[in-house]
Amino acid sequence: MKAERNRTIQNIYLSLALFVGATPLCMDAFAANPTAKGNDAKAAQAPNTAPVFATVGKDVITWREYRIELNHKAKNRFFHGRPSNDVLAAFQREVGNTMVDNLLLLQEAKRRKLKPDNAAVKEELQKYDQRYANDPKWPEARKRVLPKITQQLQDDNLRYQLETLVRNVPPPTTKQLRDYFDAHPDKFTSPPQNKVSIILIRVDPSSTDEEWRKAMEEGDGLVKRLRGGEDFAKMAHEYSGDITAEDGGDMGYLHTGMLPGLPEQTISKLQPGETSDPVRLMEGVAIFRLIDRIQPPPLDFEASKHRAKELWLNEESDRAWNDLKAKLRKQTSIHIDESRFLPLASASEKPDKNVGEALPEKK
Repeated sequence: MKAERNRTIQNIYLSLALFVGATPLCMDAFAANPTAKGNDAKAAQAPNTAPVFATVGKDVITWREYRIELNHKAKNRFFHGRPSNDVLAAFQREVGNTMVDNLLLLQEAKRRKLKPDNAAVKEELQKYDQRYANDPKWPEARKRVLPKITQQLQDDNLRYQLETLVRNVPPPTTKQLRDYFDAHPDKFTSPPQNKVSIILIRVDPSSTDEEWRKAMEEGDGLVKRLRGGEDFAKMAHEYSGDITAEDGGDMGYLHTGMLPGLPEQTISKLQPGETSDPVRLMEGVAIFRLIDRIQPPPLDFEASKHRAKELWLNEESDRAWNDLKAKLRKQTSIHIDESRFLPLASASEKPDKNVGEALPEKK
């Protein structure tokens, strides 16, 4: 629901970009495939020659609207710089699909004869006037953008009303709650508490492969000694570059989810007293030892009723909303022009997510 409300501000931004001429970030390459040849490349630089990006039923989304939305979303998503082409390719499609979904939802709201809440729209317009009250350019710009801003606020309000209606699912019966509770025991148990120690052989991320290889070899040697019976705390104090070295590598009790993926996976496979193989992280090569694991008992049904109801309602609400979007897509004629999109990367080209994870800082 919050995401839908936030789109109001984003869409107002689009109005200003369209009518005032604002360009937040030059992202033309995001909307056009830079590998295009000849006439295709020229068309990519002149979207007005082929203005329709998507046809959704009887409505269209122009390339100009798509490019402005893409620029705005890219500014928020990739504020640190231009991402790789495979990330851009997925992002192009994500933005396009979101715009298509928004148009489908607006069409459905109108089909159901929902009417904009004009009082709410007026309140939003007043907030905008207050925000730009001291801008000398605003009075003149307001005359030009007000109709479009008003229309977008009304459209967002219609989608918000539709979402509210669809997500308002009936409350669950006691049997449904009981079935949900029995089917999801993991949701009604506190996460395990793992008492963990670490030895971190620090390696600069920009180090050569040879330096990383030597660090892994050093880690292998330390693991062999640890498994041979040497004291973990003593070795952590001597060899670890982690802030916990002074405490013998003691990270304390950590519940599931406090560590990033690879360390979490590594520790989850250990039994108390076991030492892991060396693991390559962003900061260097880490060795973990699981000292203790506390598994809290599951909660009983009566104590979990309130949480079970909240989770059930959230899931059913999401299911109803997603089902509606899927239904609208299925029953509506949709054509999206992907000719200017970058090609999607194959699964084999995607980066290894297990490399480069960083440990959380000790607080």
